[in-house]
Amino acid sequence: MPGVQLPPKESSLFKRVLKCYEQKQYKNGLRFCKMILSNSKFAEHGETLAMKGLILNCLGKKEEAYEFVRKGLRSDVKSHVCWHVYGLLQRSEKKYDEAIKCYRNALKLDRNNLQILRDLSLLQIQMRDLEGYRETGYQLLQLRPTQRASWIGYAISYHLLKDYDMALKLLEEFRQTQQVPVNKLDYEYSELILYQNQVMREANLFQESLEHIETYEKQICDKLSVEEIKGEILLKLGRLKEASEIFKNLIDRNAENWCYFEGLEKALQLSTLEERLKVYEEISQQHPKAVAPRRLPLNLIPGEKFRESVDKFLRANLSKGYSPLFTTLKSLYCDTEKVSIIQELVTKYEASLKRCAFFSMYETGEKEPPTTLLWVQYFLAQHFDKLGQYSLALDYINAAITSTPTLIELFYMKAKIYKHMGNFREAAKWMDEAQSLDTADRFLNSKCAKYMLRANMIKAAEEMCSKFTREGVSAMENLNEMQCMWFQTECISAYQRLGRFGDALKICHEVERHFFEITDDQFDFHTYCIRKMTLRAYVDLLRLEDTLRRHVFYFKAARSAIEIYLKLYDNPLTSESKQQEINSENLSAKELKKILSKQRRTQKKAKLKEERKHVEREHQQKNQKKRDDEQEMASGLKEEFIPEKLERVENPLEEALKFLIPLKNLVADNIDTHLLAFEIYFRKGKFLLMLQSIKRAFAINSNNPWLHECLIKFSKSASSHSNLPDVVSKVLSQEMGKILVNRDLENFNEDFLKRNSTSLQHLLSGAKMMYFLDKSRQEKALTVATRLDETVKDKNVKTLIKVSEALLDGSFGNCGSQYEEYRMACHKLFPFTSVFLPALNEVHGPSATLNCIADNYDVLTNEI
Repeated sequence: MPGVQLPPKESSLFKRVLKCYEQKQYKNGLRFCKMILSNSKFAEHGETLAMKGLILNCLGKKEEAYEFVRKGLRSDVKSHVCWHVYGLLQRSEKKYDEAIKCYRNALKLDRNNLQILRDLSLLQIQMRDLEGYRETGYQLLQLRPTQRASWIGYAISYHLLKDYDMALKLLEEFRQTQQVPVNKLDYEYSELILYQNQVMREANLFQESLEHIETYEKQICDKLSVEEIKGEILLKLGRLKEASEIFKNLIDRNAENWCYFEGLEKALQLSTLEERLKVYEEISQQHPKAVAPRRLPLNLIPGEKFRESVDKFLRANLSKGYSPLFTTLKSLYCDTEKVSIIQELVTKYEASLKRCAFFSMYETGEKEPPTTLLWVQYFLAQHFDKLGQYSLALDYINAAITSTPTLIELFYMKAKIYKHMGNFREAAKWMDEAQSLDTADRFLNSKCAKYMLRANMIKAAEEMCSKFTREGVSAMENLNEMQCMWFQTECISAYQRLGRFGDALKICHEVERHFFEITDDQFDFHTYCIRKMTLRAYVDLLRLEDTLRRHVFYFKAARSAIEIYLKLYDNPLTSESKQQEINSENLSAKELKKILSKQRRTQKKAKLKEERKHVEREHQQKNQKKRDDEQEMASGLKEEFIPEKLERVENPLEEALKFLIPLKNLVADNIDTHLLAFEIYFRKGKFLLMLQSIKRAFAINSNNPWLHECLIKFSKSASSHSNLPDVVSKVLSQEMGKILVNRDLENFNEDFLKRNSTSLQHLLSGAKMMYFLDKSRQEKALTVATRLDETVKDKNVKTLIKVSEALLDGSFGNCGSQYEEYRMACHKLFPFTSVFLPALNEVHGPSATLNCIADNYDVLTNEI
């Protein structure tokens, strides 16, 4: 029924349909649609059918919604309403590209429709079609030149396209229309001025920016930002005297901000150490309670001067029980001379305080309170833990706990020491002790849950978190709902260590969904930020969203997913039915009957458990509020991830690639991204893509041990493939010749070992490749990999566990006896590390040992 005009009665009903849709009165809207469509003359009225479909979509009936909208569009293909509604439907399904096409078709029919133009502009900025966004913004400005959103949206489009001059002209033109008295503080006007100034600074118009901020300074609400901007600009303009005054004022305002001190040093152009120390001394006198002006000089001074200054600093803070003292000094621990001075001083304090309650035997006057000794022991525990001297660290923390068994920080530190030792169960036990002293502390609760996950105690961690999650819902579900990704990334690692790949992949996909939802959630802010004039925050949001998947949570989840899919490709899981058939062939009738009976009992238990879960789920759904139900219907049900299906996926490498692509785009500066890419392409047999990955990794760190393994595998694989096209072979030989410098692989590997003779990680990779290239050199390779002499530097728990794992996983063939010798040697070095305890191998056997080693190594990879 193309282009049929509704008579007044039906037209009035149609307007009411639109009003009901806007006010979310969906049932009334459907009733009015029915009243129009029940008239045989208008049963095929396109716009009414489209609106009925749109309302049904809001009620969660998507299939019916599409049916009605398409039917309406067929009935009136020249109606801008039908195309607009079809676009809204596509938008609700997150099909933004399709929605944009629909809006463009609607605009061909009604060029100046404001609502369609607004909807189109929102999708264009969401999809970062900045050119299109600018064009739509221009149309909106022409149609509504008096509206603020039209001006601001159009200016932002030019800013994002880096056409700063045009953006500034538009912002200035709009600012002149604002009638704000000079002496009045108006937040929205203030934000407009600050945004205008931000654009100037990005355009490197520093002089204009300074003049601008000084002109409108009185009308800006955020006075701190004004001072910081002025300080930054004055430095860039070389007006150092004025800049120094600004930074001195900022330090008076906040004497703990290290950036202000950095700015002051640049402004004063201090050339000698004495001048710099004098400035810090003056600020210390002005701010006697501030820590920063006393701490920062410690970075600068060496030798005896350092001893004198750090002695004062330590005494003052230990006396008053400043608990984050070690954290404040931790950045000094890259200098061995300063570390030895700190150790000498604090150990003397401890000995003296025990004897006479003074920091030194020669002091007189008022004695130190008993708590000073406690904080000294606490500091020493942290100090020796940092240096890897775990037995000493434990002695000091145990002494502190004996004297004060109610201080939470002590138990927290003890758990941390055990974690660094690689004994995660003991660490979880002591962290649980710490949180039991204050069960209302959410931080301790979260830390305890994290430590439990490190120890693979997933159920206990979930119960721990349930103290702070919503009642009536399992903690795991609620934490997923709240996008609690620190918990989820730890769960992924725990499941991965336990070999529960399906559960791990399920959470990996949930984390991926969180990032998709965060990206999608910005949609609501496109209109909100312009309306509220929070323009600086809005531009920052857009830039953050563009690089969102650089976040460490995404990288951890993506890396784990890729590693699991690679394992599943190398060792595919058979389906349960196939496994049963294989097993049943090798069993007697009696044994088979027993197994089948056991399976039936297991299935029955699982069924009962599932029924109970179903009843609980129904009960939870009944208790949900009406608002939540409507929201769920509107947004649609989320896809459910089933672990069993995820771990038996048909093409694991394709699934791995889905996680890899965002990393290649956004985390290209991390060498692991390219080495993971190599592992995928190696299994796919894509030689040019392998070469690309190797070259990119080589450019980041040519001496990386994992890269060395990839290089040798790649070279050997390429040389053994005789059926490669001539062009590909030529490219590979040319590029690999540059890297190998025309050496054969054995010599290349020997050079690598000589060059890195003191690094255990490099020795391990070199030894692996020695055995890979020549199986007869197993003994030599094992000697290289298991070196523990004094010349080897990185003999930490993490690396030793990695070597132990390699001895058991077949990287050196069958070497059970060598593993046992190596385990005993490691046990002497780290007696508390659970992996190296002798009882483990005797009780559980080699396979359990390998699993435990993998558990501990993966955790320590993130920690040490």
